[in-house]
Amino acid sequence: MEYQNILEEIHATLKNVPEKGTVASYIPELEKVNINRFGLYLLMLNKEEHGTGDFDIPFSIQSISKVLSLAKALHFTGADLWKRVDVEPSGNPFNFLALLELEKGIPRNPFINAGAIVVSDILLSYFSDPKKDFLNYVRELAEDDSINYNEAVARSEKATGFRNAAAANLLKSFGNIHNKVENVLDFYFYQCSLSMTCRQLARTFYMFANSGKNASGKVFLTPSQAKRINAVMLTCGFYDEAGEFAFEVGLPGKSGVGGGIVAVHPEKYCISTWSPGLNEKGNSLLGMQALEVFTTRTGLSIF
Repeated sequence: MEYQNILEEIHATLKNVPEKGTVASYIPELEKVNINRFGLYLLMLNKEEHGTGDFDIPFSIQSISKVLSLAKALHFTGADLWKRVDVEPSGNPFNFLALLELEKGIPRNPFINAGAIVVSDILLSYFSDPKKDFLNYVRELAEDDSINYNEAVARSEKATGFRNAAAANLLKSFGNIHNKVENVLDFYFYQCSLSMTCRQLARTFYMFANSGKNASGKVFLTPSQAKRINAVMLTCGFYDEAGEFAFEVGLPGKSGVGGGIVAVHPEKYCISTWSPGLNEKGNSLLGMQALEVFTTRTGLSIF
């Protein structure tokens, strides 16, 4: 199949559409990004790769990082992790707090903010130098030492993260945060500020298409753990639009308000896209459209 041609046709069709969504503004640093950026990158399981547009320009991956922190926490704790975080879609915005009160401090899933904050707390209990250790883990997954945090984004998140602080304190009141709230939040903000290109993102997520092994075959998760994370991505990976993504695209994946989306087809490929303009649910408008066209044109969804 002519994957490069398909990607180029998708890119050419969508890059000039008048409606590109709205760049996230609640994190001031993200508002500075050029809304016309648009890249696509495909990495097959056999290492064949294809890219078009702005696929080698770094961007803030934001909530996409939650999958990586979950994978590392699951490696440390095994199934005990699920005693502190559930695996159900929330049906509410990612920073919604009322459910946390009703469900006594157990977040609905690890990809809403409250769930990711619990996962950050778990990592703090195992890492000796959390920010450095987590960055090294991501670099090892991608086999790329150039991946880094965006300090300006981390500062911007910290300056405006009042609802995250509220969630963390509510979690603490229910005993589901074990470390100091300020330390957990500091790590969480840095984690979300990770900066990657579409190429680096696909290489990092390669293990979810390859039963827990990265592109060099190093084992980071068991096949069962990789399967379960893919399941949570399918049902919870797109805020309150996960059902729509499963319906239209048919892949496990994760989005971020920086405009990135990464999705996997187990045993076949990993695909990533970046377009900063978001739809009303907080997902990349062009990214969602691009992946829907890709799986329709190729017939390569999990369904």
